[in-house]
Amino acid sequence: MSASTSASSGRSPYARLLDRAMRLLGMRDHSEQELRRKLAAPSPVRRGNAEEPADPQDIERVVTLCLENHWLDDVRFAQRYVESRARKGYGPQRIAQELHQKGITRDGASQALAECEVDWESLAREQAQRRFGEPLPKSYPEKAKVQRFLLQRGFYMEDIQAVYRNFSD
Repeated sequence: MSASTSASSGRSPYARLLDRAMRLLGMRDHSEQELRRKLAAPSPVRRGNAEEPADPQDIERVVTLCLENHWLDDVRFAQRYVESRARKGYGPQRIAQELHQKGITRDGASQALAECEVDWESLAREQAQRRFGEPLPKSYPEKAKVQRFLLQRGFYMEDIQAVYRNFSD
């Protein structure tokens, strides 16, 4: 950051970075990787003056402070993310993939999925009914459409097959 920019704001780059982290975490939980990426990106607020990239040491200090104060917690983030995406009708396979993209380990994603109280078979059935109506199609080409739809939503094949096996109309 140039001397004129930091002198005009009156605050250190670390303080501005910490404020930014608090705003981000105040809106929703983030994974550690997500927060690091957002803090390293140029601030969307400063459009007039070109801002220099954040100092990696400042980013590390901010993330460490957030971790020490439990403002940043990957386990809590993963649990809330699973609940949120399940409410939107996504299956465990897709949710696990999204968590991995957000920096959550495979074990962390598996643990969050195992701890959630979602009945994936029922959720798959609800999504199929919402999309294709009740009763669900019985002909092979229409069943294939239902299957492709649920696969794209991230449900496992066993849950999709259970839609027809356990909920026969």
